[in-house]
Amino acid sequence: MKIGISNDHHGVELKNKIIKYLHERGIECINFGTNDNENVDYVEYAVKLCTAINEKQVDLGILICGTGIGMSIAANKIKGIRCGKVSTVREAALTKEHNMANVIALSEYTENVEEIVDAFINTKYSTEERHIRRIEEIAQLEK
Repeated sequence: MKIGISNDHHGVELKNKIIKYLHERGIECINFGTNDNENVDYVEYAVKLCTAINEKQVDLGILICGTGIGMSIAANKIKGIRCGKVSTVREAALTKEHNMANVIALSEYTENVEEIVDAFINTKYSTEERHIRRIEEIAQLEK
């Protein structure tokens, strides 16, 4: 498994914490984000990560900005990306299972981030017909 991670100037500290955590668990992580606190536009960094997902350079992605909302909006404009803005372990698991999210977006203030990342990585996509049908309906909106 290979995880992509990207951030704007708000997410540098949390990104570094997540990268360290993933490396300690033996999970490869590719950094697509900025590495300093100089003001940047989050859209550019969402596109970098989502492009890597679509090009199969990484399996899943984590986006971080001040609230996580801007990154999630930008990511969801990209065909093939299903990004959930999550704040809890339960939301991370459910967006992966039910919505088959391939990206999560986090606020720089996210607590319990290790548990959230674990839930996102370890949860399997649902095989229930209702969830598959809904994802297919969403994909139709991309055309």
